[in-house]
Amino acid sequence: MSEPEVVLEPREVLEVDVCVVGGGPAGLAAAIHLARLAKADGEALTIALIEKGAEVGDHAISGAVMDPAALDALIPGWRGKGAPVEGPVTQEGMLFLTASSRHRLPWVPKPLHHGDGVIVSLGKLTPWLAGLAEQDGVDVLAGFPGAHLLFDGTRVRGVRTGDKGIDRNGQKRPNFEPGVDVVARCTILADGVRGNLTKEAVTRLGLDAGCNPQIYATGVKEVWKLPEGRFPQGTVYHTLGWPLDFHTFGGGFLYGMSGGLLSLGLVVGLDSPDPSVDPHGLFTKFKTHPWVRGLIEGAEIVSYGAKAIPEGGYWAIPKPFADGLLIAGDAAGLVNVPRLKGIHLAIASGMLAAETLRDALRAGDTSGAALGAYWSRLDASPAGREMYLSRNFRQAYQKGLVAGSFHYALQLVTGGRGVRARYTALPDYAEKRNIATDGAGVPSGPPPPRREIVRPDGRATFDRVTDVFHSGTKHEENQPAHLLVHDPEICRTRCVVEFGNPCQYFCPAAVYEMVPDESGTGRKLQINFANCVHCKTCDILDPYQIITWTTPEGGGGPRYRNL
Repeated sequence: MSEPEVVLEPREVLEVDVCVVGGGPAGLAAAIHLARLAKADGEALTIALIEKGAEVGDHAISGAVMDPAALDALIPGWRGKGAPVEGPVTQEGMLFLTASSRHRLPWVPKPLHHGDGVIVSLGKLTPWLAGLAEQDGVDVLAGFPGAHLLFDGTRVRGVRTGDKGIDRNGQKRPNFEPGVDVVARCTILADGVRGNLTKEAVTRLGLDAGCNPQIYATGVKEVWKLPEGRFPQGTVYHTLGWPLDFHTFGGGFLYGMSGGLLSLGLVVGLDSPDPSVDPHGLFTKFKTHPWVRGLIEGAEIVSYGAKAIPEGGYWAIPKPFADGLLIAGDAAGLVNVPRLKGIHLAIASGMLAAETLRDALRAGDTSGAALGAYWSRLDASPAGREMYLSRNFRQAYQKGLVAGSFHYALQLVTGGRGVRARYTALPDYAEKRNIATDGAGVPSGPPPPRREIVRPDGRATFDRVTDVFHSGTKHEENQPAHLLVHDPEICRTRCVVEFGNPCQYFCPAAVYEMVPDESGTGRKLQINFANCVHCKTCDILDPYQIITWTTPEGGGGPRYRNL
């Protein structure tokens, strides 16, 4: 009997010189700088930038106090060109919190001293940069998620964007549109932290060979509209201590924005040994601190969001180049954790990728051998030196905050070295305590549902579903779930006993829920994928690594404002 004929879906092919994936600071910097370099050389390059959000800026979220040096290099004179920044840092402080009090440290540690730092909202800055990119001739294509890389052997030859119009059962709806194959001489991946295409490239090409595993934190954030004068514009506070314990890395932040807006958030290290670590719940608890509560009492919430942050540092950077491929920004893990900064590193890496690619295209050689000059440039640049000086910072904290602080003190006086040349690390999920084998005995059945860390009051504190509403998140519900659980039986049997189904807690958007199964005697996993804010925490932290975040239908996800 002959095999059934396989009918391939006809797809539109868009041929360009360069495909940039991601409308964040790294991707936009790469596109703008490359377009301007080509124009200065009198060359005509076709550059397409694809972005999964419905509009550039919809999925952009960061703290953020930006080091302006890289933006100065990318857009000279940006301050006079209408760049939408919230203003300079005018005063700053470091606070240690207990449950009922705050204590101001007598100094701000040098890495956290912001100098000429500028408070920004990436949701405002990235659309402005996208406008400049379009003026320079870049085709900015929003609502086009990069679903898969196109390969020719080990060479990346472009990106396939996601199909539209597939129903929840995998069948084509009347509005079906196949994705587009964007074929390029070179592809720049700037698809953000735990980017799905970067993950595909790293896995398939072994780009992380010899690297430390990347480790992460999840930042949970809200923006509030305060009564006039309550929190001055330009004021920056970072907090240590409560509500985090001595085994969980992280801290809070409060930034005074323009128009009486307050940027308020908490960053929680995902390598906490507690399997029920709950970034949203801890953030909710943070807001009950008397000082924080006093700031937002009677104020109006504007927006909510969450994002994973790559914290592994220099030793966790994968090889950021291959045949036909460059990787920039958060996708490459370029965040200076002691400084709590990555935007300037994203912009700098995007510009260096553009400069390398300009030379490679001129020479007609976009092989990995030619594109390897990108890493040489990056490593020798101020951005690379900054990453190297903090190379052993975050790994030391996997032994707890006391040990981490001791090692960091040594690193400060040894140029980032500490007690040895390279500190190793474990992936976050491997740090989780197995509750079935930690000496407490094996539970006789599913553990009872855990109570909320704080009972939300609906005024200053909110449950996850309400905060998802504040994020503006929308997905077409009649589509396949973009969160793939490869073996749900593990969730029902092993995970409930060994880790207590941590996905219920670590997801800041109430995507994962354990509900009664058909027999009524056990529980099964329910995935509320429409809630997803694209933070990638689940892809990172699942203890069995059976959750894969993929792109939903184009344009789906959060609609962040002022974040």
